[in-house]
Amino acid sequence: MNPRLLASLAPIALLACSPAQAPSRPPLEGAKIGGPFTLTDQNGNAFSDQALAGKYRIMYFGYTFCPDVCPVDVQNLAAGLKLVEKSNPDLAARIVPVFVTIDPERDTPAVLNQFTSAFHPRMVGLTGSPEAIAKVAKEFAIFYQRGEGTAGGYLMNHSRQAYLMSPDGKPLALLPQEGPPPAIADEITRWAE
Repeated sequence: MNPRLLASLAPIALLACSPAQAPSRPPLEGAKIGGPFTLTDQNGNAFSDQALAGKYRIMYFGYTFCPDVCPVDVQNLAAGLKLVEKSNPDLAARIVPVFVTIDPERDTPAVLNQFTSAFHPRMVGLTGSPEAIAKVAKEFAIFYQRGEGTAGGYLMNHSRQAYLMSPDGKPLALLPQEGPPPAIADEITRWAE
């Protein structure tokens, strides 16, 4: 190969091998995800997005009767938040984990209370009418539908994403809810101030 050509390609090759620069702006900045809502919390009280004003929030949609995925995701998200609590308690105090059911038929406030308290003491569980849940899920770009019936009831098919939202309710980033918890904690601290 021509030595002059090789020399001219060297800077490009070095650039290609360099680690990628971390983005300076949140990856979901400007996305049309989220919006106002009023649902019912795990204590049976009306709960709106206004109760979260000024707080970062982790928004996860799932259902308590999920046999495997939702509990693992929520456990990982809670463990990631607990790592932030240890490393940066002031920041962690400004983050609210929120679990929104996509199965309001079975996920009553009492069921949500038992579920959320098993993962994090500050986790908010939200339910509502099927229409209210459908509206919120649509605003957060969550797909869900009731699956086939089984001997133990039915399963819910749904998309899986955990959003980190800003204190004014705007999307910042997707959290890697599949874990491990340190990766979740890193992503939270990267985008939350």
